Amino acid sequence: MLAVFTFPIWIFSARTIDRLGKGIRNSARDALLSDESTPQIKGKVFGFHRGMDTLGAAIGPVVALIYLYFYPENYKWLFVIAFAPGLIAVALTLFLKEKRIVTNPKEKNIGFFSFFQYWNQSPKNYKMLVIGLVSFTLFNSSDAFLLLMVKEQGYSDTQMISLYIFYNLAYAILAFPMGHLADKIGMKKVLIFGITIFGIVYLLFGLSSKLTILAMLFGLYALYAASTEGISRAWISNLASKEKTATAIGLFNTLQSIATLVASSLAGLIWFKFGATPVFIISGTVALGVALYLTVFIKEYK
Repeated sequence: MLAVFTFPIWIFSARTIDRLGKGIRNSARDALLSDESTPQIKGKVFGFHRGMDTLGAAIGPVVALIYLYFYPENYKWLFVIAFAPGLIAVALTLFLKEKRIVTNPKEKNIGFFSFFQYWNQSPKNYKMLVIGLVSFTLFNSSDAFLLLMVKEQGYSDTQMISLYIFYNLAYAILAFPMGHLADKIGMKKVLIFGITIFGIVYLLFGLSSKLTILAMLFGLYALYAASTEGISRAWISNLASKEKTATAIGLFNTLQSIATLVASSLAGLIWFKFGATPVFIISGTVALGVALYLTVFIKEYK
């Protein structure tokens, strides 16, 4: 659709459908990962997935940069090329064998938003964890703001994209080891460590315009992502009953997506009114507060 469409409203529709697809697939995918693992190795399983997913996110821009070097501004065919791996990914799902789940006959006729009812049925520790993570997300704006900050400091598009590729590569390399570490020492410790790293990175971001310092901060940002993205979902899947794993993760994803929309909108407004520095200071400070909340109020569950 992005290769064919030209008008802004059509492109907006294509991106909306893309996000709809992500919303549909993510919870089901995480539930499948949870079903194929045990609580003792779940950190490694989710970490491995995040590593492979992010490796693709690093390879994609590299291929795009090479293509655009030889065919400048020829974006239409770039989207056509990107369509092929998407088809392959869909085809590969046909080879998955899903474990049969015995459902409650009373739950056959359920409404589209009935998953919100899970909140009342969920364990206390699930609620406390989700509250902490969603509060963190409310002040965790899109990664695009980091790239925008790099751009504002006078670096070229190629340098900006190179930093993003470096971040994704570092994230891909670190995701599995951090998942393995979470299985060993506990998901709570690794998650708190990651959120603390986020707070430090955001407080330091913008204080220096040197490319080497920015690269170091993007490396630390990759460590944060590797310590939180997959591990938070692995921990949530451990807290939910086996038959409610997808629902538990889906509710979390829904609340997190709403919080992300609010966070990026607020960040854009603050950036427009007061500049970039307040955005990073507020986000970094809140992140450290959430790390403290998780330390004090969430019980230790692996």
